This record gives sequence, structure tokens and C-alpha cells, in this order.
Amino acid sequence: MENSRKIVVMNVVVIIGWLSLYPLVVIGDPMLHKVEGPMVHKVGGSKGWKPDVNYTEWSSHEHFYVNDWLKFNFDKHLYTVLEVNKTSYENCIDRNFIKNFTRGGRDVVELKEARTYYYLSSGGYCFHGMRVAVHVEEHQHAAALAPAPSEMKSGSILPSVYTCIWIIVANVIYVNLVQMGTL
Repeated sequence: MENSRKIVVMNVVVIIGWLSLYPLVVIGDPMLHKVEGPMVHKVGGSKGWKPDVNYTEWSSHEHFYVNDWLKFNFDKHLYTVLEVNKTSYENCIDRNFIKNFTRGGRDVVELKEARTYYYLSSGGYCFHGMRVAVHVEEHQHAAALAPAPSEMKSGSILPSVYTCIWIIVANVIYVNLVQMGTL
């Protein structure tokens, strides 16, 4: 009778352990919302920088932040990477560009400020889809999710994910040992 009572108590403790994860799921663990460093985005993904790739589709699946990098992989003998203004981008005008980033076919561009950047390839390739608009944002939304280090206290009422998991694991081991008659 006493063993079955211990098992019931331990099952209740395990359930409480699982329930302790609830605030972390609903509110979120502040430690999980870290602001990552700069990322390198390979323009076009595995297809690279070449004609007949839907760069609008590609860029819609990416999130660009200040200090991220764009990496253009292409044949330097055929294509270029020109930064242009919005009008030139919309009309595939490759004259009077802002900057030519073409160097060796594996060229990188740093996104230094929050704004929309426009890039295209000259020589008529823009008309075959070789243009991309990249909307760059500040990191504010990610930083707002995580409290400042001074706000995170070790005596927080919310346990960490790891603490909850270890409580559950310890209780499951204990229940199994009680069931086997070891304890």
C-alpha cells in the first residue's frame, strides 16, 4: 500500500514538473530570445545570382537586419552586382548606379542601415529576373523580447527550461526505482 502511495505522489510531482513548463511555453524563456550576430544571406539560395531566378520569392523568405551580409555567387564574366535606386530597379536601368559590387564572382555586401536596398545585374540580365530588393530592419523587435541583463535575476519566479526538464527526469527515475523495489 505504501509503495502505491509513493508512486501516486511521484506521478503528481512529475505532472507538476510538466506543468512548470507551461509559463515558459506561454510567456517564453527570455534566454531563448537572444539577438543573433550578423548573418550571411546567399542571394538566390542554392541557385545563386543568375537569370530566371525569382529573387522576389527568395527575399520574401529571408529576414534582413542591419549588419547582415548579402553574398552574391555568380559568373563574373557574365554578370554584375550593381546597387541602384528604386526607379532604376523597377525599370532595369543599369546606368548611374550607386555602387558596383562586382569583384570576383563571390562578392559580399554589408547591409549597414535600415532601409530597402536595390540590386541588379547589367547587360540586360535584369530583364531576365536578375534583380533583388532587400528590406533591412533594425534588431529592435528581437531585442525587445529579451530583457536587459540587469532585468534577469537568478531568483526569478520562472524556472529555466533546463531546470524543469531535470526535475522531470529525476522524478521519472525515482518513480521507476520505487516501482522496481530498489528504494
